[in-house]
Amino acid sequence: MSNLETRPTEQVCAVGAPVADVEVLDARDVPLGGPRAMSVRRTIPQRSRSLVGAWCFCDHYGPDDVSGSEGMQVPPHPHIGLQTVSWLFAGEILHRDSVGSLQAVLPGELNLMTAGHGISHSEETPAPEPGRVRPGVLHGVQLWTVLPSDARDVAPHFEHHGDLPVAAADGVRVHVFMGELTVLGETLVSPARTYTPLVGAQVDLAPGTSVVLDVDPGFEHGLLVDAGDVAFEGAAVPPATLGYVAPGRGTLTVAAGERPVRAVLIGGAPFTEDVVMWWNFVARDHDEIVAARDAWAAQVGEEPDGATTYTPGAGDRRFGQVDGYSSGPLRAPVLPDVRLRPRSRP
Repeated sequence: MSNLETRPTEQVCAVGAPVADVEVLDARDVPLGGPRAMSVRRTIPQRSRSLVGAWCFCDHYGPDDVSGSEGMQVPPHPHIGLQTVSWLFAGEILHRDSVGSLQAVLPGELNLMTAGHGISHSEETPAPEPGRVRPGVLHGVQLWTVLPSDARDVAPHFEHHGDLPVAAADGVRVHVFMGELTVLGETLVSPARTYTPLVGAQVDLAPGTSVVLDVDPGFEHGLLVDAGDVAFEGAAVPPATLGYVAPGRGTLTVAAGERPVRAVLIGGAPFTEDVVMWWNFVARDHDEIVAARDAWAAQVGEEPDGATTYTPGAGDRRFGQVDGYSSGPLRAPVLPDVRLRPRSRP
């Protein structure tokens, strides 16, 4: 998914200061694709905490009725230095990218794109086909992870995983899509490729139930609550917020109140490299962002009236070309007028 803000804020992401118990992070609403488009709730990055392990971006959207609209429509756009993690609760998204992938993702499946040195992709709610009904609701999360320095220039590639490990018993269901997690006496390991120690999992609880997750005490964790009455390590975490806990715990307890719970657990070893994020780029300094932005602008072309079209042979073609999407690519926003000065690490 793209960050479609026309004036994105350039941010330096660093390991946050420790918290004593559970820190609750509120979301901010971000329009995705213009004034009439769907809105997403973004919990990270934000000023108080920009990373949870290597997880650097968390958008939470829906449930949105897309039966009478085009739903999600994100034209081709570029990425560097990250992995995009697409995970749905309901609906369907069609992914296209510049390495030739064409893959729908459904609830319980994972689309994982590694941008590395540079990739471009689009995402859309599929148009109805003859004999097929468009899913009426779109609901899920879009996550990014930072690639470490020794992997951030890898060749771009894409993975789809439709059979991911699940543990379930007595009103508890845990579905691991990234990394590994021990729950209900089982160690669940996702086949998805990761570049730093991390975990990502969906947790579903029936009313009045709870689950104890055995976790790596060296990890920090966040619990994004989609629905329900949740107690995370004894603290209330409302829907559409993210509860954060610092490293040092070997178990995490998630409990449901009177309403059923659906939540997403993310976690990982604290990421020790400073990271600069701007628009759809994850880099290490301002100059890398400028180079990526200039390469995309040269590749797609920028007309005086603001239109953008692919221009074969223009620029260095760092990001490749997405075929099959109904419109041209996104134009790169204007960079800030000042050079970013890195924020001090706590």
